[in-house]
Parts: sequence; structure tokens; C-alpha cells
Amino acid sequence: MTARRILLPALFLALGYGFWISPDFKAIAAGVAIFLFGMIALEEGFRAFTGGTLERILQRSTDRLWKSVSFGVMATTLMQSSSLVSVITITFLSAGMIGLAQGIGIIFGANLGTTTGAWLVAGFGLKVDIAGYAMPMLVFGVILLFQKSKVVKGIGYVLTGLGFLFLGIHYMKEGFETFKETINLAEYAIPGIKGLLIYTLLGIFATVVMQSSHATLVLTITALAANQITYENALALSIGANVGTTITAMLGAISANIEGRRLAGAHLIFNVVTGAVALLFIGQFVFTVETLGHWLGIAEDDHTLKLALFHTLFNLVGVALMLPLIGRLVTFLERVMQPRPRTVAAPKYLNAGMLEMPVAAVEAVRKELKHLYSNTFDVISLVLHVDPAQLRKGQKLELLSQPAERLRPIDIDDYYQRRVKPLYGSIVDFIARLQVDERQGEYLYKLRAAGHDIIEALKDIKHLQKNLVRFQGARNPYLQGEYVAMRKRLALLLYELYRLLHEEEAEGETLSSLALLLDTLRVELQEQEQSAGKRLNQLIRDRRIDAETATSLMNDSSYAFSAAYNLLDMASIVITPFEPLLHEIHSGIKLEEHEINAVIEQGGGGQ
Repeated sequence: MTARRILLPALFLALGYGFWISPDFKAIAAGVAIFLFGMIALEEGFRAFTGGTLERILQRSTDRLWKSVSFGVMATTLMQSSSLVSVITITFLSAGMIGLAQGIGIIFGANLGTTTGAWLVAGFGLKVDIAGYAMPMLVFGVILLFQKSKVVKGIGYVLTGLGFLFLGIHYMKEGFETFKETINLAEYAIPGIKGLLIYTLLGIFATVVMQSSHATLVLTITALAANQITYENALALSIGANVGTTITAMLGAISANIEGRRLAGAHLIFNVVTGAVALLFIGQFVFTVETLGHWLGIAEDDHTLKLALFHTLFNLVGVALMLPLIGRLVTFLERVMQPRPRTVAAPKYLNAGMLEMPVAAVEAVRKELKHLYSNTFDVISLVLHVDPAQLRKGQKLELLSQPAERLRPIDIDDYYQRRVKPLYGSIVDFIARLQVDERQGEYLYKLRAAGHDIIEALKDIKHLQKNLVRFQGARNPYLQGEYVAMRKRLALLLYELYRLLHEEEAEGETLSSLALLLDTLRVELQEQEQSAGKRLNQLIRDRRIDAETATSLMNDSSYAFSAAYNLLDMASIVITPFEPLLHEIHSGIKLEEHEINAVIEQGGGGQ
């Protein structure tokens, strides 16, 4: 029997016993339950705004480490949910849109952002009749939940969530106030190092059970306000809550990809180190809190605000200690946590968690198409009898002017079934399940077409293979020369497209150069097609090749150019990340068909 199966019945028995011996305990437990339900509703509400705006802010806020930390602080302060911020961060990491260092920066910031919740509860929630604010929020929130608009419904969830949060705080506060009339839990306070350790463990346990450090902190603050626990024990509980939240992150990352597990590992290391520092230097922290509290005007007996200050202070110290070590932390995590063995046809970037994050999901599809092209690159290279590893690096390109050695056909169908088809199927299935807005939908349609272009190119290469092998070794030098040229043309295009697709992502001025490079390749390809057609006519007129061979050459030339154009069409879509403004710029730069024809007629494109 697993620990989880034992924990749930034990929890139910403990709660049932508490309800039986004390009616006031029911109010406290109900307050916690309502508070947790409010957090769920609040997260659901903010998910409605993760369809583009939040993701774009994240993308633009992580090019510097300080921006990553600031984003984590601001997002968690706004949403009061570090778990949702973590989910978004893991999704962007999985899609390759941010690096591990940036993700760790966001997590550090999220830890600081969670401290704002303690300030709100201690400074506002306990000072006013918070239930009076909760009722209107619940009424308006529930009304908005019945609307069809996703954004309006999201606002409804946010209002409902806030209403339940306030109501939960009210019930916890009232429960502890009445509870102390029958039982004074402060009598069970444990002083000294022993109490510090025991209450830290209790904080960890409570956070693991409730799956929310925020709930543990609120429960601690309301109990402290009612004098049901001592200030020293409350400090230990807050440390435990900080450490406990990493346990839930680790559990959630068990089924995640390697980036998610590394991020959870960084979260665990940060919070354990921060907790250890807080425990070791608890005396110095308490002294600093007293000093700062006096300077900030916090009353001597206002222990709830002092607890909020302590919580902020030790998290701030943790960030200050760990921030300079992020580089080493990344290196350590990448060395210790290796990716699980993965087949070449398994998706690198797609996972079910991205379906709720459209911007990251669209980018993941684009990157997965690069992966699909890479797999197809290997197959086509083998058909052309070129070493894929050397071609990627642009090595020995001069040998392409000669017939390939040891010509023999390869089993394209086998390679397709093992390396291409499963990955292509995963991409198509993922696109079909993804719900996006109109502009993203248009781009997804183009990405799906780009995937189809890759498959069509491979089919053309399959048709070409038989005669490519046969006639590269032909005795007729004219026929052999045409197939050698065909092979060279395709191999060089494969190399150029691979280089462009796998260069560093670029924006602004570089985007124009990428578009112009693709247009240059297209112009050159059309010129080569015209030249090949003229040479073929000349060979037939001069009786250099017979009619039957000429027919085969025409068909094979058609297959080769069709494959090349399909690959160019794919690259023109996949080359740049989706960003409405960037794609408008790209569309403005890209040459139209009649413009390309005009360049060819004028002798442009490399002549």
C-alpha cells in the first residue's frame, strides 16, 4: 500500500476526530478548504489570460536575469499562485523558448512574490471585515462565470477565487478566535531549538498535505493573530512552508520532461538552502526584523506583520545568496540530471501540458518541425549517398561534383516508418488538439502544411532514388553529369536550409536577411530548373541521349525540383518564430512569384 493511499484515510480520520471533539475546529477546517478552493478558482481565472499576453510578456522579460527574477515577482504577486507561474515556466522551458537559467530566475522571483500574500493577509485581511468584500465578489464572479466569452469568464473566476480566499481567511480567523475559548494551543508551544525543528517539520507536513504554502502561511498568520501559537513557532512554520512547497513541485515534476525536472531540482535546492540559512541564523533574522519593524513603524505586539517581514527577509537573503551561483547551478543540474533515453522519432518539444499555453505550444510545433526536417535530412542525405554528419557541418562539399562511391539503394520505407512517420503523426495530432485564436490558427495551418511539404519532398526523393543510383554510374558522360548535378543541387540545398533553420533565432534586421536568403535560394533554383530544361532539349537534339532515357531524366528532374521547392516552402514558414508583427514584416520582405520571375528574366539571382 502506497504512502498516498495511507495518507488520505489517515487525514480523513484526523479531521473527523477534530470535528467530533470541537465544533470550532470545523470553522477552521472549512476556512482552509474554502481558501484552497479560492486558489483553484483564481488559478483557473488567470489561465484564461495565458492565451498570448502573459506568454509574450514572459518571452520579452527573460533576456536578462534580472528581468526573469522581476517577472517571477510580478506574476506571482498578481496571481498569488507560484504554482501557475511554475507551470508556465516549465512549459516555456519544454518548448525551448527560454533557457534553464532564465527559468531558475523566474522561480527565484516567484519565491519572493509569494511573500506578498503574507503582507496582504497580515496587513489587510486581519484588520478589516474581509467577509464584507467577499460577498459582492462572489455574486459578480458567479454571474460572469455564465458568460460565453473566455476573457469575461476568466474575470469571473478571478473574482470568485478572490471572494473564496477572503471568505476562507474570515472563517479561519473566526474559528481561531472562538477556538481559544475552549482550548489554548499556545500552551503546547515548544521553545528553543527543539520547537524550531518540530514546527518547521509541521510546516513542511501541512504544505505537503494542502499542496499550498500560501494556505499554510495564512493558517499560521490567523492562528498567530488569535494567539493560538507563539511568534517563535510561527517563524518556524513559515520556514517549513517554504521548504514544503518544493515537495509538491518535485511530485509534479516526476512525469515532466528533463527541463521540468531540472527546474524542480533548482526549486528544491533554493528553498532548502534558504530554509537552512533561516534556521541557522534565526537569531540574527529576528534581530533584523525587530530593527526594521521599528524603522517601518510596525507595533511591538504586531507579530503578524513581523512574520510577513521575516518571510520576505529570509527569501530575499536566499535570492541574494543563490543569484550569483545560477551558472554553476545550471551546470550541476545538467550534469546530474540526464535526459531519459529517447528514440529519434519521439517529440522533443511537445507535451500535453502545453495545450493550455497556446503561444508556447505554437512555438513548440515550429521547433518540432525543425526536428522533423532534421530526421528527413538524414534520410535524404543517405539517398544522395552523402554522410549526414559531414553535410551538416558543410564538410567535403567539393566531392559533390563527382559521382558517389559505392552506389546502392537504401530502404526509404523502413527509414520513414522508424524516423519520420511517428514524429509527423505526433505533430499532426498535437495540432489537432490545440485550441488557439484566429491568427495563431492561421499560422498553425501553415505549419501543418510545412510538415506535409517535408513528407512530399521525401516521397519525391523516393521516386528519384532508383535512377539516381543507376545513372550516376552510367557510361554516358552526359547522362551521368545530369544526375551528378541533380545530386549536388539537392545536397547543397539540404545544407543551406539546415544551416538557416538551426541558426540562432533572430529578429529585427536579421529577419530581413533570412527572408532574402530564402528568396535568393528560390531564384537560383528556378534558374537552375530553366537551365536544366534547356540542357535536356540540347541533349535530345544532339542525340546525346535516347528518347527513353530522356523521359526518365525529365521525370527525375521533375521529382528533384519538386522536392527542392517543397523544402523551400517548408523553410519559409518554419524559419522564424510566430510573432504577428514579425510575420507582417516577413510578408512585406518576401518576394512574390511575379517578382521572382522578373529577377530571373533580368538575369538576377547570382548571375
